[in-house]
Formats: sequence, C-alpha cells, structure tokens
Amino acid sequence: MRLRTAAAALLMALGLLPVTVGQAAAAGRDIRGTFANQAGLVEYQVHLPPRYRPDVPMPVLLAIHGCRMTGYTFNSMQDTSRFSQIADREGFIVVYPSQSPLRNLLGCWNFQAPGNQVRGQGEPSLLTGMVNKVVHEFDADRKRVHVIGASSGAAMTSILAVTYPDVFASAAIFAGCEYACDKVLTAGPENISPVTTARQAYAQMGSRARQVPVSVIQGDADATVPPLFAARLVTHFAALDDLVADGTLDGDVDDVPETSARVVDDGDRPYVKTTYSARGGGAPLIEKYLIEGLGHKWPKGGKADFVDPLGPDISSLVWKDFFATHALP
Repeated sequence: MRLRTAAAALLMALGLLPVTVGQAAAAGRDIRGTFANQAGLVEYQVHLPPRYRPDVPMPVLLAIHGCRMTGYTFNSMQDTSRFSQIADREGFIVVYPSQSPLRNLLGCWNFQAPGNQVRGQGEPSLLTGMVNKVVHEFDADRKRVHVIGASSGAAMTSILAVTYPDVFASAAIFAGCEYACDKVLTAGPENISPVTTARQAYAQMGSRARQVPVSVIQGDADATVPPLFAARLVTHFAALDDLVADGTLDGDVDDVPETSARVVDDGDRPYVKTTYSARGGGAPLIEKYLIEGLGHKWPKGGKADFVDPLGPDISSLVWKDFFATHALP
C-alpha cells in the first residue's frame, strides 16, 4: 500500500496522473459569481486559499484589472498579478471583478464618468456591493478588506478609497491617477492642482472621512501613465489626509518624504521606496514605489500580456509590507 501511494505521488508530481477535485482544492480553488444592482451586473472570480475555513475570518483583496484585461473566465488579472499564488502562501481571499463589454468595449473601468465618482451609484456601487457579498458569503474579515487596481482599475481604486473609506482598509494604486482625474486629463495637469481634486475628494467623503493608507506604484518609463501622475497622487492624498485631520489645509500631513531608500537586488529593476507620515509621526499614511526602467507593465508577473519578467516582486511586497499591516479602526 505504501509503495502504491508513493508511486501515485510520483506520477502526480510528474503530471502523469490526473488530480482529483479534492487534491485541487488543497492548492486553493476558484469560484465564479455575479452581483447585480441598479447600476448593472458584474461578473467576478473568487480565489480561496487552501487554509480557508469559514470559522476563521480571512482578509480580502479586491484586484481590479486594467483595459484589455479581464477578471473572469480567462482571468488575465490573476495571471498578471499572481495574487492567487500569494494568497495560497499568505492566507487571504482574492476577488477579481471583470468589466462588462456592455459598459466598455475595451474592458476599461469608466473612472472618467461623473456618475462613477459618487457613493451609492455606478461602478463603485457594483464593486463594493460585490465585495460585501463575498465577505458575507465566505465569512471574511470586514475590517481587513483591501483594494488594488492597475491602470484604469487604479483610477477606480482612487475612487473607491474616497467613496467607500468605511469599506476599504487600504488601497494600492498601480499606474493610475487621483480622484476626479478626468478633469485633470481634460484641462491638462498644469491647470488643475492635485490639492484642488483633494478638496473634491474630501467633499465626497463627507461624514465618513478617514485617512485611508495608500500605496502608489509606478514605473518611471511608463509612457501610458507618466510618473507625473504618481507624484500627483502623493500630493493629492497628502492634502486629503490633511483635510481629514481637522478640515483645513494646515500641514498636518504633507508630501515631504519621511523616508526614502533605493533598493537594488540582483536580476531585478532597482526601485525607490518613499514614505510619508503625519507631522506628528506615526505609521506612514502614504508610500510610493518608483521602479526604474519599468513601462506600463506588472513587474515579475505571471504569463500575460502586460507583464515585465524582471522584479521587484511587487505583488508580494505590497501584500506583506502594506496590506497585511492595515485594518479598519
């Protein structure tokens, strides 16, 4: 019997023996779902890690794809980011929403539409309603729900951080732009200050205003979303955090770096990590990764179109060093 078990294990390792459903579940499993409200319908995929148990609430990561990507069926966001592999190792649930071609033929999230910049309507209500459904269905930890987005998904992530600061414990913006950046794109960055858009974000937050920890991730060779927008994001969220502190722009939080370090690892792209804290100290409210030589691609991602084979392994870094350290109060 032992010899037979050992032989089966060897054949399975060599890929010569089919894996049963029970064995597949041991490596994590994917479940598809849909959510609908007055704004329409969103299809999504949930990844449950092997250690998932309904009686042990797990953190949740909402991973929002960019244009010409998907989070359902052929899940290119999953393939690009490798978050499911990291979830299997670290123990969290991943939710991959997919934009409907009925809302955007290119699969972009419509961050530029004013109706999608308001709580309780449009795409923000769809994405948040979907996450709330997943949290309820899988008994996840409501205080540890995080969001990351790439490109148009990153712009939507900025919106979610502003419209639902009571849902998302922290947010990571990968090659994106600030809240209300459609106005910046229309008028030109030189004509609208990120402090102006921060005031609009503060007004949208209303009574739910909260300093949402933000990670900004950017390639310095990105021609699609230039590094200027990463700098604007830092100033924007610093001004927003300053307003949240006491309703006035008086320097409680600013865009002056608290720490800055250049990291060089063999075989990977160097990057500079900068952190920004409140004037009174404490944990950083904002961090920024500026990755040298990186274009509009995900560093050290999986097998997909928008992937750079070189590191840093930003997916692991942003989970372990950022998301895993934050929770709602």
